[in-house]
Amino acid sequence: MAPIIKPSAQPYSPGAKPQVPVGGKPAQRPGVEKKARETAALAEAQAQAAAKTSWLSRLKSGLSRTGQSLTSLFVNVKVDEDLFEELETALIMSDASVDAANKLLTALRARVRKERIEDGNRVKEVLRELLTEHLKPLERAFDLHRASPLIVMIAGVNGAGKTTSIGKLARTFQQQGSSVLLAAGDTFRAAAREQLVEWGERNNVAVIAQADGGDPAAVAFDAIQAGRARRAGVVMVDTAGRLPTQLHLMAELKKIRKVIAKADAEAPHEVLLVVDGNTGQNALAQIKAFDEAIGLTGLVVTKLDGTAKGGILAAVASGAQGVRPVPVYWIGVGEGIEDLQPFVASEFAGALLGSETTA
Repeated sequence: MAPIIKPSAQPYSPGAKPQVPVGGKPAQRPGVEKKARETAALAEAQAQAAAKTSWLSRLKSGLSRTGQSLTSLFVNVKVDEDLFEELETALIMSDASVDAANKLLTALRARVRKERIEDGNRVKEVLRELLTEHLKPLERAFDLHRASPLIVMIAGVNGAGKTTSIGKLARTFQQQGSSVLLAAGDTFRAAAREQLVEWGERNNVAVIAQADGGDPAAVAFDAIQAGRARRAGVVMVDTAGRLPTQLHLMAELKKIRKVIAKADAEAPHEVLLVVDGNTGQNALAQIKAFDEAIGLTGLVVTKLDGTAKGGILAAVASGAQGVRPVPVYWIGVGEGIEDLQPFVASEFAGALLGSETTA
């Protein structure tokens, strides 16, 4: 027997309006939906622009000591050899090194002659362009997804802001979609382990740790195994702060690196050194010593909001004192999570010269 099909309760009428189902939401018109998406996108773009402007302002403020001394040289100035000599001296005083200052001023003199520049402000613009070009080799994006888990070993001297930087990076990596696991490799100071655990709790990140006096290499090994088991995106290995002159501690750092390689033949994938931006020329000695010991892949330069002169990055870029130009992944200007940002050569050059910064 064929199924019985009941007619509609209401007969079809050519002029009838379609009914909205009871309990359902009326479909929005395409134009309304498009307008809502555009409004949301505009609000997000404005928020990002405001955050960027805030960051650039803080960076410029942090480097104001050098920025003010350089900017004052361009006010109502005659463009001649006296100006070049004063600029060279100011750059050297900013920790840019003699090599970097000579290279920049040689290029600046050539541009001024070629373009017949007579305006001080234009000279400043050209110097900013040259400084950006000089710093550009240090600018490199951090590849978060080139390995899984990505194993990152982090070193630095005491007081450089290493543990705080690890906490900030953990939050950054999470925001970029990676799960994070931390290894408390500083087994000498209970306070360091507690600080890292606190950062872990704040970011909802697991921390692998041992009791005081434990073997830091064993902590690193256990963390890598745990990272694999938990399918973590990033394993960050903290190490005890040490001076390059403490040879037994530098030897221990080499051991930690070797043990990490035993846990993963291709690891560590990144070896970062946290450098205090206020240490000036001492930073060059630190970079060289740690690079020779464990082969650095990147730098995190902190505390550029204090008395930092900032020119030290120009010295690194020029290879002053035999330093290899190690990429600078992040720079920091404060204690907040948002105060650690990727290094961008043009932004840094503008802040160092006290130029107006734009997002």
